[in-house]
Amino acid sequence: MTALESLLDGIIDYAGLYPPAALDMHTALRNYLSFGRSQHASASGRFIVNINRLTELREVAGDSIRHLRLSVLASPDTDWNSLAGLLHDGFTIDTIEIKTDLPSQIAHIARCIPSDLTAHFEVPFDSPVSETLDAISAAGARVKLRMGGLVADAFPPALTVANMLKALADRRIPFKATAGLHHPIRSHHPFTYAPDSPSGTMHGFLNLACAAALLYFGGDVSQAILLLDEQNPDAWHITPDTIAWRNVRWSTDQLRSFREKFFTSFGSCSFAEPMDDLEALGWR
Repeated sequence: MTALESLLDGIIDYAGLYPPAALDMHTALRNYLSFGRSQHASASGRFIVNINRLTELREVAGDSIRHLRLSVLASPDTDWNSLAGLLHDGFTIDTIEIKTDLPSQIAHIARCIPSDLTAHFEVPFDSPVSETLDAISAAGARVKLRMGGLVADAFPPALTVANMLKALADRRIPFKATAGLHHPIRSHHPFTYAPDSPSGTMHGFLNLACAAALLYFGGDVSQAILLLDEQNPDAWHITPDTIAWRNVRWSTDQLRSFREKFFTSFGSCSFAEPMDDLEALGWR
């Protein structure tokens, strides 16, 4: 793989069922399957679905259900005993995403879910970070970070993101991200697909990935903030063997290791927008 291919390999978990796309199950599943047959198929990760919609998904998917990689959204009060049955019934679930930052809940859920599943706990940026992250680390689980939403206030500032990434990097806790990451470079866009949608500055997934890589390999928070805030595409230089931002460079091997061990994926309700933007920049 090239450096960019290593960075993008399986990176997009498809969240077409959720806002701002909010597609019906038929359309979302059709999109996901078509992405898997496209020229950008290598970037396609999991299909994201709520645990209480798995029966609906099976009815729509039919025989293809066994070929879907699933990331399932659940709540802390989910009947965790039902997961073993779902796996036995042919659902290829490999990750569970739960929104909680309570150490006691994190420890309990980690004990309840099957050992071959990976749990991502969504941690708000304003949570008591040390206690929560220590509980996630002790459980052998991962973190989920919400990078945006449907309003401007949903997008955390670069300083807040950089500090969280530093805390994760120091503890070597893998993470995924979600929301507001449709575009590679930080830039101004509408928050939804409605004609009258509010708009604002959205984080770029390449900004986030490179800031996380910088901190993972020993960089400092001040530089990560600058990287997260970078809006000039010319600040990046991409070759088959490296990705560079200004004077910082990562090799293909570093990016492959970083993706395997730290930044696992990001959720997006669009697969086309991230890929189309990369093509427009001449990077695909």
